[in-house]
Amino acid sequence: MSHQITIQPSGHKLIAEDGETILAAASREGFMLPYGCRNGACGSCKGKVTSGEIDYGEFQSSALTDADIAAGKALFCVACATSDISIECREVGAAKDIQIKTLPCRVHKMEKLGHDVMGLSLKLPANERMQFLAGQYIDILLKNGNRRSFSLANAPHDDALLQLHIRHVPGGEYTEHVFNTMKEKDILRIEGPLGGFFLREDNEKPIIFIAGGTGFAPIKAMIEHALHHHANREMVLYWGARELRDLYMPHLASKWQQENPNVTFIPVLSAPSTNDAWPGRTGLVVDAVLQDFPDLSGYQVYACGAPAMVEAAQNGCLQQGLPEAEFFADAFLYQSNNTTN
Repeated sequence: MSHQITIQPSGHKLIAEDGETILAAASREGFMLPYGCRNGACGSCKGKVTSGEIDYGEFQSSALTDADIAAGKALFCVACATSDISIECREVGAAKDIQIKTLPCRVHKMEKLGHDVMGLSLKLPANERMQFLAGQYIDILLKNGNRRSFSLANAPHDDALLQLHIRHVPGGEYTEHVFNTMKEKDILRIEGPLGGFFLREDNEKPIIFIAGGTGFAPIKAMIEHALHHHANREMVLYWGARELRDLYMPHLASKWQQENPNVTFIPVLSAPSTNDAWPGRTGLVVDAVLQDFPDLSGYQVYACGAPAMVEAAQNGCLQQGLPEAEFFADAFLYQSNNTTN
């Protein structure tokens, strides 16, 4: 039997299926509530039940005390509605609403995604989760005090592991370590989530995504998040690379296009090799966008990649009518001392 949940003070209403936690139901219907561990251990999701009945679920007494329960509070990551209920809690609407954490994690899996891209899957401690917005990044904290920034390639609903796409930069201290000496089960320290590059969901404008190289990672998270929540907005992904082999996950992007009528994937190669026998678009990825969309006044644009590409995208899109407030970007710096992706 399903039950209606009303979130105050927003007044948002949603339906929870029988046995579905309040947090899971809200996430499924597109409402983001604060959370941390997702298993009743940390208290980040604590809120007040103002009417109706709930099953409190299993939790640690340090996270929800007897005094909390007496005050009408519950942990929404484990509590389930057993009648129609009303709850009081803040909803996450922007990056400023999410707690930034410093956490240990373990390298759970290493997978070569392409000739120069490593996919890392990081596992947090059993009692921890990192809440983030689609498109944000984390910092890996190094023992010498430096840090390296990498975008999260997974969508928020798929957060059991944190996924990174790391491009090998010849001579880059950290990426040389990743490709040559890092091993599964290694322990890292991370800080996040960070950054203002995330999908704006309070808008129905069609979206143009412009990715260069591993700039695909956060855009992957954004598109998967939008598809998970059944967004009907038109989404056009332009992914620029030098040669065909540099498009390290083209089958995934093609699958999005095949399965979703509102998604279009346009790969663009700047210098395809003879062996590529490339039949598609060539040149600079930003030029392809500007050729296809002479009037961008009704769009949002998300660009991620090298600084020169991001700057060209911003200048070109604004010249073709894109409102300045509708351009969102993250520029990756490839340096030996302070590498961003």
